[in-house]
Amino acid sequence: MPDAEQAQALARALVDEHLAACVSVVPGVRSVYRFEGRVHEDDEVLCLVKTRPEVFDRLRDRILALHPYDVPEILAFAVDDGSPTYLDWLRDATDVARAPVTEKPPG
Repeated sequence: MPDAEQAQALARALVDEHLAACVSVVPGVRSVYRFEGRVHEDDEVLCLVKTRPEVFDRLRDRILALHPYDVPEILAFAVDDGSPTYLDWLRDATDVARAPVTEKPPG
């Protein structure tokens, strides 16, 4: 995300909608990347989103709807194992059946 305020708003929306159990907002990231034929260097805010594979498609679609970048970084990494209590909490916190219905913002 380009700044902490937008990252916080995204994080809050994803957790409020039960698409993420937790979003860690990490400021102070400096990204060097190639885009549209040029090398860019920008300060950004990294969001680490914790969810389940069953929710990922909805999560991705929501990030794409809310994110200001044309090509936001959305990557998924498999978790082979973890603390049983943490994984139970993750499942409970991403129970999308309890989530409010959201609409895609206009535009």
